[in-house]
Amino acid sequence: MAEFTAKDVMKLREQTGAGMMDCKRALVDADGDMDKAADILRERGIAKAAKRASKIAAEGVVYAFVKENVGVLVEVNCESDFVAKGDMFKALVNTVAEQIAAVKPADVDALLASDMGGKTVETFIQEQIGVIGEKISVRRFSVYEAEGFVETYIHMGGTMGVMLDFAGAASDKAKEVAHDVALHVAFAKPQYMTAAEVSAETIEKEKAILTQEVINEGKPANIAEKIVLGKIKKFYEENCLMDQKFVKDDKMTIAQLLATAKDATLKRFCFFVRGEGLEKKSEDLSEEVAKQVEAMKK
Repeated sequence: MAEFTAKDVMKLREQTGAGMMDCKRALVDADGDMDKAADILRERGIAKAAKRASKIAAEGVVYAFVKENVGVLVEVNCESDFVAKGDMFKALVNTVAEQIAAVKPADVDALLASDMGGKTVETFIQEQIGVIGEKISVRRFSVYEAEGFVETYIHMGGTMGVMLDFAGAASDKAKEVAHDVALHVAFAKPQYMTAAEVSAETIEKEKAILTQEVINEGKPANIAEKIVLGKIKKFYEENCLMDQKFVKDDKMTIAQLLATAKDATLKRFCFFVRGEGLEKKSEDLSEEVAKQVEAMKK
């Protein structure tokens, strides 16, 4: 039998929404490979394509900072919700965001090594950890220096954040459209800006999975090909921002909405979901899943 753990079964279940037994069988057939197991579940029609994780798995905050035409979106994690809501933690996050805007470091390591008045950011954070009493870490950030303006949106006190980079004038209409697009991104979570950004490898893999899924449903090969083409079109509509239907008005796409902001053009976007991909310690849940996996093996 392939080597995998209760944790693997739980993770696959969270990603795909498939049942425990289906996840176990897929992992066995995939020899423990998580990505291959997810594809097998889709081919069998048991699971849909995994979306970006929306389940919060760590405490902390996603925070936005804008100064003139420079915008920062940063995720800083801590251990408890109590600390995340505290004034000291909020002040730390703001200080870190200001430093990112000023220095524009290439990555987290460069940020931590950067100087902020005689001490590094890493030293500053370590000092704050000593006072606050919890592990605190800067997980990731994006910094945009816009030709026009930056639009940001923070959802529910920092569970998610969106940042948009616009070229052109920040007219009232442009700002209104920018705000609507930011809200849309928070809701729809697009993976790409345009269809052109989707790699040929991604599309070929998607076609292979969808073709097998349709064939498994009993459709003949010539019909399956047409069905798959329709599903690929839907893939673009679901995953590419410009092709997505606007959440406030599904009669127009985001590309059409942006065209109404004649003074400004969207260049890029990003969004962070707090704790995305991180795992909280949850002994009870792990124990429960372990028992179910053991029961399956009998």
